[in-house]
Amino acid sequence: MLNIALFGPPGAGKGTQSKKLLEKYNLTYISTGDMLRSEISQGTVLGLEAKSVIEHGGLVSDELVVNMIESNISRSAGKQGILFDGFPRTVVQSYILDGLLLKLNTQLDMMIALDVPEDVLIKRLLLRAKESGRTDDTLEVIKVRLNEYLQKTKPVADYYDERSKYIKINGVGKVDEIFENIVKVIETRKPKIHTNIVLLGKPGSGKGTQGKLLANANSLTYISTGKMLRKEILDDTKLGRSVKPFMDKGEIVQDEIPIKLIESKIAQNPKSNGFIFKGFPRTLIQSYILDGLLMKEQMNVTAVIEMEIDTITALKRLNARASTKKARVYDKSVDLIVNRLEQYKSKTQPVVDYYKKLSKHFSIDATGSEQEVFEKLNKLIAQIIKENY
Repeated sequence: MLNIALFGPPGAGKGTQSKKLLEKYNLTYISTGDMLRSEISQGTVLGLEAKSVIEHGGLVSDELVVNMIESNISRSAGKQGILFDGFPRTVVQSYILDGLLLKLNTQLDMMIALDVPEDVLIKRLLLRAKESGRTDDTLEVIKVRLNEYLQKTKPVADYYDERSKYIKINGVGKVDEIFENIVKVIETRKPKIHTNIVLLGKPGSGKGTQGKLLANANSLTYISTGKMLRKEILDDTKLGRSVKPFMDKGEIVQDEIPIKLIESKIAQNPKSNGFIFKGFPRTLIQSYILDGLLMKEQMNVTAVIEMEIDTITALKRLNARASTKKARVYDKSVDLIVNRLEQYKSKTQPVVDYYKKLSKHFSIDATGSEQEVFEKLNKLIAQIIKENY
């Protein structure tokens, strides 16, 4: 996600630049003023509460504002980040925002401040008052508003400056030129977005073959816990000897083992654009583990793609593989093959359900030739990347 706070005094041009940023980066727009007016006009529970406070001469509490922000974010599925306009306005709200974004497993990437001299601001606000017919926006009132802004918001600027997230942009000039300067800053400082794909499917669905092809086609790193474990067994390491009994039966090894292998693989590829995971997660607990592993690296699961085949097709493919060099120990026994298929249904179905709830689950028909399946998967991944970035 790309999360930006647009900062600046009245008349700095935040509204104009916000519209352009929302369009370019597909962000959720969070303007506390707009939110309050919208919630009140819609007669929502939060809006009625805010209206009551305002009508009695009170100030809307930080708690109510945060509830509105959280509600608006939750209704903005499909957006690639958040643009905050008018929030935070105090240091207390800065701490609140950090906590709110932490709850959403993200953070504020930068605060961009439009720097405009006071005399220019006054000219702009007087012109705006004249054009809108607002006679209450006199020179004296405008000066009071600007002074109030300076006194209340300078500590907010200092708060983010101390965290190396505060950037000043010259807010004087042509609208497009100012926008270009903002974009340059964002492109330089925005977090790298990784594409992390989990391939799920019955044994025999072709996850290994397709995982490698997809990784090469999309400049991603392929991580197969099964492949790494088989190498440990082949090298006769201590770890390999401990997992061999499980692998021979096609059963799931202890969770701490794939954790170490995945962490090691990620550490070996610090410049990777993302990862394709095959063979992990296979249980709901492993789904939580993978989320935690990726969060530690400031990443998350982009999508889970289930490669669907029927049981008869799976049995035929595994039986055919048993007579090739790619055969696994568990391919040579019908009982073991059936056991693996039953394990997938009982233990991996909760993984599918978990990612469905997160709107990250996709599926394709994995029958057909290797090339046909690859083309389906690659097209789907291209679509996922486009929608996410």
